[in-house]
Amino acid sequence: MSKPEFKTVKLETPITRGETIIEEVQLRKPKAGELRGLSLADLLNLDVNAVSTLLPRISDPILTKQDIDELDTENLTLLAGESASFFVPKSMKM
Repeated sequence: MSKPEFKTVKLETPITRGETIIEEVQLRKPKAGELRGLSLADLLNLDVNAVSTLLPRISDPILTKQDIDELDTENLTLLAGESASFFVPKSMKM
């Protein structure tokens, strides 16, 4: 069994959830089952709806729908870009 791949994203603007402040989010490379109902093309195109569905499945701490709906665009772009990078084959990465 292969070891999961993780990426830590430092948020431009922290997420405030009650008294908890989230300054970074760890993303785990999704497995095929976590991609059910999603289009890889939509994820690679950083489609907001597709990314919003994927992030709660692969984030730690788990981002809620409300967290994602309230993200600054910079944070959404960071998280979407890092999640899309999981789909690039290692042979194509520099």
